[in-house]
Amino acid sequence: MRFLILLSVLAIAAVSCNGPVKKEVAATPAAALPEEKKDTANFTTIQWLDSIKDYGKITEGQKLEVLYRFKNTGTKPLVIESVHPSCGCTVADPPKEPVAPGAEGEIKGSFDSNGKSGQQHKTIFVMANTKGVQNHELAFTVDIQKKQ
Repeated sequence: MRFLILLSVLAIAAVSCNGPVKKEVAATPAAALPEEKKDTANFTTIQWLDSIKDYGKITEGQKLEVLYRFKNTGTKPLVIESVHPSCGCTVADPPKEPVAPGAEGEIKGSFDSNGKSGQQHKTIFVMANTKGVQNHELAFTVDIQKKQ
């Protein structure tokens, strides 16, 4: 099952570097999660403090640091299972440890604008043990100016 999820994410990543990114992320049913993570009694809630960002203008070749903050608003530890950027020009790192109820956490990433120009829209897909929807979409836009 993990292979199918990974394959789907990779297919999205391959398409997104060359075209528009799908705006909707389908909810991952509990059946698609590993056995130990199917217990919805261990699911929690999340509040994204910033899930969409506009970084304005940067120069081609510049590396942009991106940061998304969130809060565990539930009563169980929040586990960020995985993060998958929409293309190879973006990387992201989830927290290594579960985030306690009431605590805040962050997903750090970076975008390499080398070889890019114009308006760019990038997405990071996050899978977590959250009630309702387990897949979350973080997005940023940036306008890349050609080097003079």
